[in-house]
Amino acid sequence: MSDGVPAVVLLSGGLDSTTTLAIARSQGFALYALTFAYGQRHAVEVEAARKVAAALGVREHLILPLDLRLFGGSALTSDQPVPKDRELQGTEIPVTYVPARNAIFLSLALAYAEVRQAQDIFIGASNIDYSGYPDCRPEFFRAFERMANLATKAAICGKPVRIHTPLMNLSKAQIIRRGLELGVDYGLTHSCYDPDPQGRACGHCDSCRLRLRAFAQLGLTDPAPYACG
Repeated sequence: MSDGVPAVVLLSGGLDSTTTLAIARSQGFALYALTFAYGQRHAVEVEAARKVAAALGVREHLILPLDLRLFGGSALTSDQPVPKDRELQGTEIPVTYVPARNAIFLSLALAYAEVRQAQDIFIGASNIDYSGYPDCRPEFFRAFERMANLATKAAICGKPVRIHTPLMNLSKAQIIRRGLELGVDYGLTHSCYDPDPQGRACGHCDSCRLRLRAFAQLGLTDPAPYACG
């Protein structure tokens, strides 16, 4: 557990956020992990986040209940089917998009960071090998950082916040390679949008396919359990 400068890291329990947590640790930050139980159908990722937080030695791990099922609007927070085996390079934003999710999560992370006197917030977004969500683009994070520094007492008192997106320009294979260099155990992580009742990944949603393809590109076997064998 680091005694360094505090940083808040958004931790879903997936591959990207786990790698981001490891990167923040490698930079000497004291880790304050924030996970959202937002009514996601793949709630098994919350348990994965617990395991990852323990393995990487975070100083504090908060799991915040936030039931976005009350809003709906996404296959991840409703009974709407999750798309399977779709064209990964398509331009249409898929129904797995959760409306304004990163804006919501970052706003709560900003409040948490101010209370913990952290000026650094890490999020594992990438605009390469992703599903085209608008709140994963670099211009969104730049705009949020500008807004954040108008919104808090800490910022107007000379302690501005920085939004870190260390994976932004990395492919999924590059993300995995970086995580392995930092000792990440990807067997602890969960990425699937539509796991079976045993928590095994489907192998066919966007998230599974991007993950499986990346491990294959590296000549590796994904250590996550899959229902399809």
